Amino acid sequence: MKAIASELNKIIEDHLSALRSVRPGKIFISNSLPRNGARKKSLGHLVDSAQNNIRRFIVAQYDERPKIVYNQDKWVAITNYQQYPLTDLINLWYQLNKHICQVLTFMPTEMSKRLSSNRGIA
Repeated sequence: MKAIASELNKIIEDHLSALRSVRPGKIFISNSLPRNGARKKSLGHLVDSAQNNIRRFIVAQYDERPKIVYNQDKWVAITNYQQYPLTDLINLWYQLNKHICQVLTFMPTEMSKRLSSNRGIA
């Protein structure tokens, strides 16, 4: 899992500057994306996914068959990412993904094998 955490960390760092270079306005709040609506909602979806994955990676270490339910459309709708300040949303995405790296880095080898073998978890 350390290698995965390292690769994820590289991806996060590579994309952070690109996200921070986007200026709030028409590009980030347009509704040009299908189904999910605006790009800000898409970034919000990545935030929600990170939160659910953190829970999944932690609970799977102490619960043999955790049931993590994630209704992405309801999460995005309830959180109302369109009204979230863009800088805060980007920072939240960054911090949550850095936290995933931390969890994965220190995950015991036997737990990472369990996660890998159980497709319903990872």
